[in-house]
Amino acid sequence: MPGDHRVNERIRVETVRLIDHEGNQRGVMATREALALARSLDLDLVEIAPTAQPPVCRIMDYGKFKFDEAQKAKESRRKTLNVGVKEMKYRPKIGPGDFDTKTRLVEKFLNEGHKVKVTIMFRGRESAHPELGKKILDRIVAKLDDVAKVESAAKLDGRNMIMVLGPEKKAKPKPAESPIVEEQQEVAPSVSAEVSVEEG
Repeated sequence: MPGDHRVNERIRVETVRLIDHEGNQRGVMATREALALARSLDLDLVEIAPTAQPPVCRIMDYGKFKFDEAQKAKESRRKTLNVGVKEMKYRPKIGPGDFDTKTRLVEKFLNEGHKVKVTIMFRGRESAHPELGKKILDRIVAKLDDVAKVESAAKLDGRNMIMVLGPEKKAKPKPAESPIVEEQQEVAPSVSAEVSVEEG
């Protein structure tokens, strides 16, 4: 974390392994020599691996380094806070277009690392037919099989049916295409040949 490094005169050891400001290994040298080199470049000598023998130090602009580290930590916290539970609402009688649009958004959220709470909203007499909502949820699970796992199975919650999906990367083998290609080649080899001649 920023501020945890010993810098310049705070480095008490006699020798260090030095990396210069361009990232080149300069080998082991006396700490005072490494510090003098850093000063000559108007930069700082920063201990980056204190437990190594001898400790590893690097010549750099420590102020810029601290700023960059703080920005990285801030970005990391932002990403952590942003990864949470999203919600997507469906109706039991949702049309194909709306279903595809909403399900693509669910997939996007999952790919970003979010969990997704999928809610089926029943209105009026629809609540007497929970199986309609279950069918929608089953379709979503089937469509997102490659990227989603069911973390909380479908259950009724008042007038809604809720299911929670979590991200999951599956290395599913693609459907074998080669037999189909071979079959097509066997069925119409002459067509392929004719196309090749025409294109040539």
